[in-house]
Amino acid sequence: MDAERKIVAGLFTSLDGVVEAPEAWHFPYLDEQMGAAVGQMHAEADTLLMGRVTYEAFASVWPHQTGPLADAINGIRKLVASTTLRDAGWNNAAVIDGDVIAAVKELKRQPGKNVNLSGSISLTRALLEAGLLDELRLLVHPIVLGSGQRLFPEGTVRTPLTLVGSATYASGVMDLIYRPA
Repeated sequence: MDAERKIVAGLFTSLDGVVEAPEAWHFPYLDEQMGAAVGQMHAEADTLLMGRVTYEAFASVWPHQTGPLADAINGIRKLVASTTLRDAGWNNAAVIDGDVIAAVKELKRQPGKNVNLSGSISLTRALLEAGLLDELRLLVHPIVLGSGQRLFPEGTVRTPLTLVGSATYASGVMDLIYRPA
C-alpha cells in the first residue's frame, strides 16, 4: 500500500507562543535562511489547506504579488475549511463542503505530495487533536508579544510531540519540526 500524504502545519510564533497576526511582527526576522525553509515547504506540497480567516488574508495579498513564492502560492491547489464561505474565488481554490476532519482523512488517502497548512490556528489545533497532523513546523521568533492568540491556550489537550529537526537562523529564529510521539 502506498504511504499516505503528510499533513504539515507551518506557523510563525513568538517566544510566548503567540501565532496571531504574524504580519504585524514577523517581517523584521525574515531572512534568506527562513525564506529558503518556507520555499522548501511549499516545494514539498501540492495542496494548501487553510481556514477562512487565513484564506481571506492570503487571497487579499498573494494574487497581487510576483516572484517564486507568489507563483507557488498562487499556483497551488487551495482548500478552505469554512462553514460560512461559499465561493473561494481565487485561482485553484475550493471550499471544503461538510465535515473538515472527514475531508482531510480522504485527502490523506489521495495520491500526491504534502498538504500544507499555513496559519489557520483553529484548524491546526483540530487536526492535531484528531491525530491527522503529521508534522508541526514552528518558526519561533525571538520576540515576546505579551498578548494575542496562542497556538496552545490553557486547557489544550495534552499532546506529546517528538522533535525531529531543528535549525537556528542568523535572525535568531528557531525552526523546530515536531511529529506526534
